[in-house]
Amino acid sequence: MENSPQNTLRIKEKARELGFLDCGIARAEFLEEDAARLGDWLDRGFHGRMGYMENHFEKRTDPRRLVEGVRSVIVVLQNYHTGRKQDDPGAPVLSKYAYGRDYHKIIRKKLNRMLKWMNGEIAPSPGRVFVDSAPVMERAWGAKAGLGWIGRHSLLLNRKYGSWFFLGVILSGLELEPDRPVNEYCGDCTRCIEACPTGAILSGRTVDATKCISYLTIELKNQPIPPGFREKMQNRVFGCDICQEVCPWSNNAHPHSEDWLKPRPGLLEMTRDEWMALDEQKFNQLFEGTALKRAGFASLRRNLDFLQ
Repeated sequence: MENSPQNTLRIKEKARELGFLDCGIARAEFLEEDAARLGDWLDRGFHGRMGYMENHFEKRTDPRRLVEGVRSVIVVLQNYHTGRKQDDPGAPVLSKYAYGRDYHKIIRKKLNRMLKWMNGEIAPSPGRVFVDSAPVMERAWGAKAGLGWIGRHSLLLNRKYGSWFFLGVILSGLELEPDRPVNEYCGDCTRCIEACPTGAILSGRTVDATKCISYLTIELKNQPIPPGFREKMQNRVFGCDICQEVCPWSNNAHPHSEDWLKPRPGLLEMTRDEWMALDEQKFNQLFEGTALKRAGFASLRRNLDFLQ
């Protein structure tokens, strides 16, 4: 009964009821091609100081080693696209995903509700939810689940939504109907490669994270940003949306309607001078519960000083 197409449809309907853009399903198995790509990426040192990417390689490439009894990978998309911008064109630029509350806890809560519903309404089974919290290759599973394809900027791309979404995963013991992967639609377009100011986007849908502005402003912890990037940051202080902004598929995305993703009051109105004068007390008041608070004041202060 559990592997009936009707139950698969019910799960997807539940995902949309919870506010997710879309939901796709893949069969839990070894990611052979992605394992080879990950191994090569690590060997070339493109992960930089993200040492955690080297850990749990077997679990990262085969979810059956991560959760015992898992048979299906359920992937959801959470829209975070917004048409709003920072008022001051000279202000340090935030990645749009950081305008509102930290997505990790919110999406995890929604996925736990979904998993509880599955256990009660379909069948009890092993299951765990993941939102950037474990060795799970969310983008690869999104592609296998038919939710898009991996673009040249290495992000999951969807013809309807571009790439302006978060990914969440449920590893489930239910045997569900898997979706088919879709074709890729980048064609001959290389806008993301050409637009990246640091040259981080390479051929073969590969990103050298050590050159990526998101890595430099978020993942590179407890050390200075290399001075060679000073003229290439394009005023980005936390994350970077450039490759998404230039992607033609981004034009199809529609703004989210989630209250928790709305910009914090006063955030988009901050002037460059106010950003540069930011102290820890103001930081704590403004960014409580956000991705910036999770990164910490010292990290943001380093980035601000680098842009001066």
